[in-house]
Amino acid sequence: MTVHCSYMLLPPKESLHGFMNTITFLMFSGLTLYNFLSAIFEGPGYLPLKWLPESARDETYLQFCKICQGYKAPRSHHCKKCGRCVLKMDHHCPWINNCVGHANHAHFTAFLFFSVCGSLQSTVVLSISLYKAIHKAWYITHGYENPIQFSVAFLVLCVFALGLAIGVVLAVGMLLFMQVRAIIRNRTGIEDWILDKAMYRRLPSDPPFIYPYDLGWWKNFIQVINFGFGPIGDGITWPVVEGCTQYTLTIEQKEQKDEKRARTRPFIVVKPYSGYWFPVIYGWRVCSHPPLTDEPRIALHCSEMVYVTRWRKYWLFGEKAFEGDDSRRIRGWFPRCCVVEVEQCKSSSGEVDGLMSKSNKKNQ
Repeated sequence: MTVHCSYMLLPPKESLHGFMNTITFLMFSGLTLYNFLSAIFEGPGYLPLKWLPESARDETYLQFCKICQGYKAPRSHHCKKCGRCVLKMDHHCPWINNCVGHANHAHFTAFLFFSVCGSLQSTVVLSISLYKAIHKAWYITHGYENPIQFSVAFLVLCVFALGLAIGVVLAVGMLLFMQVRAIIRNRTGIEDWILDKAMYRRLPSDPPFIYPYDLGWWKNFIQVINFGFGPIGDGITWPVVEGCTQYTLTIEQKEQKDEKRARTRPFIVVKPYSGYWFPVIYGWRVCSHPPLTDEPRIALHCSEMVYVTRWRKYWLFGEKAFEGDDSRRIRGWFPRCCVVEVEQCKSSSGEVDGLMSKSNKKNQ
């Protein structure tokens, strides 16, 4: 619709600015598609399976991935959807069906930039065309030339296309802003979360946590956006600020996970849960207060044990671990009303086994 309206509004064969308008829009469209496909097929860059640091002494600073059977390099994280440890993982993007990481961060950001630019140009062209089409009678009455000729079908298509263009400018523009901010700060979405927790858990008297990868906005920028749009470095060793080491952030993350394990509470399932996102059988409060995240929900069965690490008013986030098989860990959200804390069971009834046997009989 944008090309069609451009040919009526600013014919490329009749003026230089009409030619430049059409060429610019086609360039934005082509670069959007190119960077979109590059982000998909180049991938984020994966850590080799069973990866080990060069020095065995460094293993104490790193986390071990039981699925990849190797250590996680600094800034690397395991993606459940990809099934691999991703270098400098930012997030898993469903639109490219891949992670955004070390190797494709530049192409992903360029994809967002050119799509917003093209949609912004499309919004201007379609808005002017729609205005002239609606006020066609006014132009004829006052003797002005109106090159826009729309049938009812094309008028509907123009309105629809304009709505899509505005939606892309707003939604993708916000995502572009977040990516540019992440590049300038040299922080991924995961590292933002780690840094927030690092600041929160420190006392006012404690020395502040120094983020090791912030080298200044320009050095941060060219580390991702460069002439070749290719990754700089191997994705394992990173330049850090003075006073920090390669393992400053990984040590902090390990300490945070240790604290998380310390505050984990065991719960026992007393009501089954199917794993549906909107379980209407548990009331409108549970359905109307879901956790605002794309993290999964997990199905629960009576008498199962769940180890809870995060709390909401009506939902809990926990993990089901299978005895003798640490790799079969299932994490996700579930309604709070489906479980009872083990300590609460002990204080009220004195025995957890009684509640478990009671639930089993009810199921039978």
